[in-house]
Amino acid sequence: MALMITDECINCDVCEPECPNDAISPGEEIYIIDPNHCTECVGHYDEPQCQQVCPVDCIPLDPERQESRDELMEKYRVITAA
Repeated sequence: MALMITDECINCDVCEPECPNDAISPGEEIYIIDPNHCTECVGHYDEPQCQQVCPVDCIPLDPERQESRDELMEKYRVITAA
């Protein structure tokens, strides 16, 4: 699954620089995650780094983007090959 940022986001700016895939960017009101670039840090780290640094715990799995670990690894390979 890709991750998502909920409206509980306080725009603290700590998640964006932690994303190794540059999937996080400022949205109109809160930060957003591009699901096409989010691999939950598979290929980079054991755990999603944005979740680790978020002070308000507002980055859950996106239930509309269910992906297996193998699918996330394939996405990682495609992203890093470009």
